[in-house]
Amino acid sequence: MKIPKSQITAFVKNALAEDIGSGDITTNVIVPERTLARGAIVLEEDAVIAGLEIAEEVFRQLDKDMKFSAAYKDGAKVLKGKVIAKISGKARPLLTGERTALNILQRLSGIAALTNSFVRAVKGTDAKIVDTRKTTPNLRIFEKYAVLMGGGHNHRFGLYDAVLIKDNHISIAGGIKKAVAMARQNIPHTMKIEVEAKSLKEVKDAITAGADIIMLDNMSIPMMKKAVAMINKKAVVEASGNINLKNVRDVALTGVDIISIGALTHSYKAVQMSMNIEKV
Repeated sequence: MKIPKSQITAFVKNALAEDIGSGDITTNVIVPERTLARGAIVLEEDAVIAGLEIAEEVFRQLDKDMKFSAAYKDGAKVLKGKVIAKISGKARPLLTGERTALNILQRLSGIAALTNSFVRAVKGTDAKIVDTRKTTPNLRIFEKYAVLMGGGHNHRFGLYDAVLIKDNHISIAGGIKKAVAMARQNIPHTMKIEVEAKSLKEVKDAITAGADIIMLDNMSIPMMKKAVAMINKKAVVEASGNINLKNVRDVALTGVDIISIGALTHSYKAVQMSMNIEKV
């Protein structure tokens, strides 16, 4: 996935406006305008990198003549102590953009690193690790991009690009069969229907209704195994709910096709990194 340049530009513009406001008081009263400097972004722990293009845009917007040189590409696994990017130019924009650039890199790299941990945990199985809609408002495209950089896959981007019938939809519609039938009547023939199932009865109903994808929600490992056997390739099987690094491989070994994990984008740990700046 390539993030549109227009979205990166708009996001960075808003992020800088939030931080700078009417001006960087500290930098402007201490650093002469023509002072030159160079900076190096250094990892303080092992990481999977994501967000370098966005970090570069931070400095470009502050000074179009800034030179930004990335030592790695997004998705690279980099060891603690390595310099991932160097920046040079006027000291003021370097100091002013430091925190915004680091915030972006730390958080997106954190998502990429956590995703990669899950991907490695299910290696050798047929299960794919995917994200959810549990993202930070207005940052979804960036967070889902970070999931891809970690080796994961994207679920639906929003309410507009897929049918996913959840428990509240089922309750209002009057059952899984009715919900699927109504959806089938009102969507293009090219669109698939996913149904959330919390019990084996609901799995059976979803199969009978002709669901294309069945999400096993918060099921135990034994129940998942039974559900996968019931579905028997009649639909794509997704597991979701209470999945962590301790149990994800057991979930994958039940035979599910997809494992969706909200924690990838809401419970990650930001990667520790710093920016060392010196006058030249």
